[in-house]
Amino acid sequence: AVRRLAAQGDAPGAAVLIRGAGGGTRFIASGVADVRTGRRIHRSDHFRAGSLTKTVIAAVTLRLAAQGRLGLDDPVEKHLPGLVRGHGNDGRNITIRQLLNHTSGLFDYTEDPALARQLAAAADRTRAPAALVRTALTHRPYFAPGAEWRYSNTNYVLLGMVVQRVTGRSYAAEARREVLGPLHLRGTSFPGTRTALPAPHGRAYTRDSGARDGEVRGDGARRDVTVLNPSFAGAAGELVSTLDDLSRLVSGLLRGTVVPRAELRQMRNTVASDGRYGMGLFPVRLPCGVTLWGHNGEINGSYALAVATADGRHTLAYRLNSTAGSGLTAETSLLETEFCPRR
Repeated sequence: AVRRLAAQGDAPGAAVLIRGAGGGTRFIASGVADVRTGRRIHRSDHFRAGSLTKTVIAAVTLRLAAQGRLGLDDPVEKHLPGLVRGHGNDGRNITIRQLLNHTSGLFDYTEDPALARQLAAAADRTRAPAALVRTALTHRPYFAPGAEWRYSNTNYVLLGMVVQRVTGRSYAAEARREVLGPLHLRGTSFPGTRTALPAPHGRAYTRDSGARDGEVRGDGARRDVTVLNPSFAGAAGELVSTLDDLSRLVSGLLRGTVVPRAELRQMRNTVASDGRYGMGLFPVRLPCGVTLWGHNGEINGSYALAVATADGRHTLAYRLNSTAGSGLTAETSLLETEFCPRR
């Protein structure tokens, strides 16, 4: 199943870490971490985890809500006055809850054609969160706040700004204090503008020109995109982690170690999204009837998924060292192999 995953994701390598209900672990890898040297993927390797950042930011935000430092129904305007305005966007009508569950209607800044071209041309340039939000606000919203559901990275960039305004600390510092520390995620970090990965690590690859969907692709040659300034992803996707840490993250959340039970129910409440997304977690429903909870993440040269059973006792985290995209049929096959009872 891991070999099929690497092949379908057009990745030089794939790796999976499984933690059983009894606490035992299995690490399985296929292919290579470095196409030049032939180095294998190691269990301790660091990699970019993309939108799994959202799981951490949601947990931080919900902890602040549990402490009474913000309310889920607070308007964005209360914490970021005057920021979300223009082209039909109005922070007075958008709540923290709607940022968390992607029902704000705010345009996803990563879909802005001009910004996409700039990111393709300069992966080392620093992007400030406010600038990313301003890019989103040059577009009209997808829909009125609360009317529909649509995933947008802009929501979580704004949540990072809200966390800083409420606490007086960066979202990275608050995440280290409230989530990474309590769960002992020692291999996880927020690099900010740092372009290098911590050791040990392999390489990250993509075959496109760096353009987004709808743009002209490159010549198909595999490119090394390991060196990257992740500030363009920010609170929506800058996280660096390891398979062990991602496993501990989803397990710890679902077992109530970090987020109180009432707030954990909010994380798993998918009513507003018609069953697609909660708050930093989404359900993965397998054909055999088993439902897992977790999140995936994609950023230049890396794709990852971390899921667990509802009780958090049985986890699976896997990664590809390529820009693979979600929706791989081999991913479902992998999860079925591990979580579905054998007939």
